[in-house]
Amino acid sequence: MRRMFPLIVLLLRLSAVYSDSHSLRYYETAVSAPGFGIPEYSSVGYVDDREIANYNSDSRIDRPSVEWMKKLGDDFWERNTQIARRNEARGRRNVKIAMERFNQSGGFHSYQWMVGCELDDDGSITGYNQHGYDGGEFMALDTRTWTFIATMSQAQISTQRWNSPEVQAGESYRNYLENECIEWLKIYVENGREDLERRVRPQVKVSARDEEDAMTLHCLVYGFHPRHVDVKWMKNGVDDVPSYHTTHVLPNPDGTYQIRVSAEVIPKEGDSYSCYVDHSSLGAPLSIVWEPEQRSAWVTPVVVAVVAVAAVLLGGLGFLLYRRRSAGYKTTSTSDTSSESNSAKA
Repeated sequence: MRRMFPLIVLLLRLSAVYSDSHSLRYYETAVSAPGFGIPEYSSVGYVDDREIANYNSDSRIDRPSVEWMKKLGDDFWERNTQIARRNEARGRRNVKIAMERFNQSGGFHSYQWMVGCELDDDGSITGYNQHGYDGGEFMALDTRTWTFIATMSQAQISTQRWNSPEVQAGESYRNYLENECIEWLKIYVENGREDLERRVRPQVKVSARDEEDAMTLHCLVYGFHPRHVDVKWMKNGVDDVPSYHTTHVLPNPDGTYQIRVSAEVIPKEGDSYSCYVDHSSLGAPLSIVWEPEQRSAWVTPVVVAVVAVAAVLLGGLGFLLYRRRSAGYKTTSTSDTSSESNSAKA
């Protein structure tokens, strides 16, 4: 029998060698009534930030979202469709139960659940099981103790039952997160490695806007893959910009990413400001200097091509999601009607 280890620490070493960190996550959303273009139930699977599968209460079929997931065959998708239909029934019950807990008889309400695992490039693994209600954290699985923690008083009934000796839901999820989830993640990554681990070099645009007593510098980095990137403003070649604003890394329609980093400065004669960009696609970090006489400049990684392409900002994932990480534990969905590990998809 395989020995179990906590997910939160670096203890489990895997035989396969991975050149990148990868994650597998499923997001479920159940709402009290359809509206705003949201079905009563939906489930979306992601490897990293790449959507791989989609199920909702309108189609009632689990479908692949990328070509390389079709390699798994019809039997795989039929099995996951049956699992999704069971989860749909559970999700509908959960939102009703949560409404009762909050003494709500009507209105638009949502119950959300996220479960998944992450495989780091050093072989360590991390697990997630998070629950939310109406955009707030409802309860979470603490992966140090494998017990559920109530973060709203209305969730205490659920956590007491899930943590009881008779149910021990945390142990069931522990088995899924440490074993089955990681094994499926490795299969998916192997099938989609060319897509998931491709390297696309970033393009950079630096610009400035005059303020009343200062100047705001903007550095837009876009068109890069994979997602992780390090971007910051430098003064006179050193990391000496006291404060700057960073947006989230946002996805582009072509599967690449973008990020904007802004800094408010008071330029003095002789000062030089540059945008520092480091990414795995680059042999060496970029340092793009902002030229005061040029209000904006387009630069490629080799700093030679002039690009006339505007970055497209996206409005999010297009469905209600709830995610939260904390140093002590990882959270997941809110349901006190079912805690069986076999309700999680492959």
